[in-house]
Amino acid sequence: MSTPHTAREALQEFSIWLETERRASPMTIEAYQRDIGNFIGFLVEHLGGEPHVSDLKSLTRHDVVAWLARRRSQDNLAASSRARAASSLRAFYRFLDRRLDSANAKAMMFESPRRPHRLPRPLPEKIAPQTIEMAGEGDGDDAPAWVLARDAAILSLLYGAGLRLSEALALTGKDVPASEQLRVFGKGRKVRIVPLIRAVREAVNEYAKLCPYPSAPDEQIFRGEKGGPLNPRMVQRLMEKLRHRLGLPETATPHALRHSFATHLLANGGDLRSIQALLGHASLSTTQIYTGVDAARLMKVHAESHPRA
Repeated sequence: MSTPHTAREALQEFSIWLETERRASPMTIEAYQRDIGNFIGFLVEHLGGEPHVSDLKSLTRHDVVAWLARRRSQDNLAASSRARAASSLRAFYRFLDRRLDSANAKAMMFESPRRPHRLPRPLPEKIAPQTIEMAGEGDGDDAPAWVLARDAAILSLLYGAGLRLSEALALTGKDVPASEQLRVFGKGRKVRIVPLIRAVREAVNEYAKLCPYPSAPDEQIFRGEKGGPLNPRMVQRLMEKLRHRLGLPETATPHALRHSFATHLLANGGDLRSIQALLGHASLSTTQIYTGVDAARLMKVHAESHPRA
């Protein structure tokens, strides 16, 4: 690794490290670059010139607080986004400390913005399967049968197996025909084994049978109509159509199906440790947000049903 002199060169080295050693996704790397690039841009004005690594070593927490304050006042950034930006900066400084011998503990002695406590918003238990059925039926736009089968298979993987959209779209020819277990590469290329119920296996295999574009073992199985890898935006648009037809809120996204998978498992007796493993969460605390969803549902039922509520 070359020794960077400017802050932007250090950011470039950080991005390479994220990709090659941490195996971070392109979207994650882009988010880090955006947050830290904004910080460096702030320093150009704040310090009166292009910042160097030596400047990063001499900053104080007041400099970081000033940046976060500007992100709130001028950029109108929400608290959750400012918290993410602060987290990105902490990760960057850890990299500077461990890989470039440029520690600065003083700059990191700031209080991060508090993230608003938002519970996941799953689909109702009776509605989630309907989205899959409607995706497979189409909306009368004469879509090819294999496209309808593709849409139903993807949504089945999100709701029936709890996959992230990126994980579903990353499946390759070696994953079909689908068996009772699926090997999934999650965040950071961490591998987990996910059981596939019969409905999910049948949906995936039906699509594989109808798809006119055969996939080699290392090629993605989910294709666009012209044969290229399916763009995740197409699945997002599919959910936009489905929520309009079903009268669902804007929170009914592809990721909401993964939330629904976890919430409905918990509501029907699933234990947190098992759900953590199925979702591929590194920490149990991440999975515990679903206990809040279930508790909120129980409180609603209690309020609506108890004779003295």
